[in-house]
Amino acid sequence: MPISQERFSIKPYEPGDTQATIDIFLRAIREVASKDYSPAQIAAWAKVDDAEVWARYRASRPTWLAMDGLLPVGFTDLTSEGLLDMMFVAPDYQGKGVATLLLATVESAARKQGLQRIFTEASLTARPFFQRKGFTVLTAQQVVKRGQTLQNFLMEKMLA
Repeated sequence: MPISQERFSIKPYEPGDTQATIDIFLRAIREVASKDYSPAQIAAWAKVDDAEVWARYRASRPTWLAMDGLLPVGFTDLTSEGLLDMMFVAPDYQGKGVATLLLATVESAARKQGLQRIFTEASLTARPFFQRKGFTVLTAQQVVKRGQTLQNFLMEKMLA
């Protein structure tokens, strides 16, 4: 049964969704995270070198898309260890409940898997959202991507 919030719904990732998820990823970084990171950092982070590798990665774990009708507007995933590795929302849909719906989907799946916690490596941009949703910062991290150092935060949320 699809989870929905107002006009949005959730669907499982399918192979035909590869380009939509890449587009959301790139736009979210270039248009939203760019307020927290330098142009050089954004250029290093906002790259997908191989769409086939991306597609295999997306298909290797549960991945969900938030939909506005037939339009994909966000996506997230969850590994078997409880890592929420990616959550990105299209710039036009920021602040409209899409990330909240995606996180609710992840939390529901994690509980069904019997996980006690979920964790993520949140960007400077995403950290306030995750904190509002009950995540705590475990540590600040420096991550090197294509020669650029970016700060992020290892965060976790215990599941009741």
